[in-house]
Amino acid sequence: MSSSIKKIGVFTSGGDSPGMNAAIRAVVRTCAYMEIDCLGIYRGYEGMIDGDFIPLNARSVNNIINKGGTFLKSARCPEFRTPEGRQKAFDQLQSAGVDALVVIGGDGSLSGAEIFHAEHNIPYIGIPGTIDNDIFGTRYTLGFDTALNTVVEAIDKIRDTASSHHRLFFVEVMGRDVGHIALNAGVGAGAEEILIPEEDLGLDRLLDSLKRSKARGKSSSIVVVAEGDRTTGKNVYELKEYVEQHLPVYDVRVCVLGHMQRGGAPTCFDRVLASRMGVKAVEALLEGKTGFMAGIRDNDIILTPVSEAIKGHTKIDKELIRVSDIMTI
Repeated sequence: MSSSIKKIGVFTSGGDSPGMNAAIRAVVRTCAYMEIDCLGIYRGYEGMIDGDFIPLNARSVNNIINKGGTFLKSARCPEFRTPEGRQKAFDQLQSAGVDALVVIGGDGSLSGAEIFHAEHNIPYIGIPGTIDNDIFGTRYTLGFDTALNTVVEAIDKIRDTASSHHRLFFVEVMGRDVGHIALNAGVGAGAEEILIPEEDLGLDRLLDSLKRSKARGKSSSIVVVAEGDRTTGKNVYELKEYVEQHLPVYDVRVCVLGHMQRGGAPTCFDRVLASRMGVKAVEALLEGKTGFMAGIRDNDIILTPVSEAIKGHTKIDKELIRVSDIMTI
């Protein structure tokens, strides 16, 4: 154990995701177990610049493991992108006696911590908190599993009304650059088609697929669309208009699930994952490690250099695409 670290600061940054509270809890209680101090930083890098800190102990994080969002709040901070802003943050941490940081967030948050470390030599470990599952170095990010369950539950409800009215629903889910949510939730909910950025389905193939579904006797259909898919043109509503023009037999509706995918109580999987990552983050810091991100691979909690995590690219599951093609017959 490194005797130089006496106080660890923990914060959440960027978009919230289910499991962040569970991760904060794990960090705080691991610090208590190791008999070192823990400081909560409100509002991410913005709160760091403002010195918006609160001491945390094991009792401070009672009854939050089941809560969505983040009780430390989150924010995006343009000022931290400047050297002057980062200097202010460093001065505040120095005044508070913070020796190391645990940052919970997506690639932007991890990138900020990497730059901060390079300039001011503050040790840190990252925990990937984002529902998009788009960070290299971990099979699952915090919140991904919960978001999948939220989406599948919503699609199940949409299918009830689609079946009742013989309708075609385009359901847009989050996934600006990657289609992990759309692909997994689409297979799990039995969608007739899945549109993701990684696979250019094309409008002609989509129309052919919908025609086949109709010919096979399907009276309603669900198409799951990742928000970053470009089959749609500018947005999913343009896709709706295109299908209505070329397949007037369909009564088409659009449902954009939006930010509801980020909310809700985290699943057991995300709670356990957050707990394991939180413990690993504190232990890594006390072992003298810095600049790593905790992740999971083959059910083992591993460390990946943040420089690799933010530059790498996750890959879509080709086998799941093949399964989807078979299931839509």
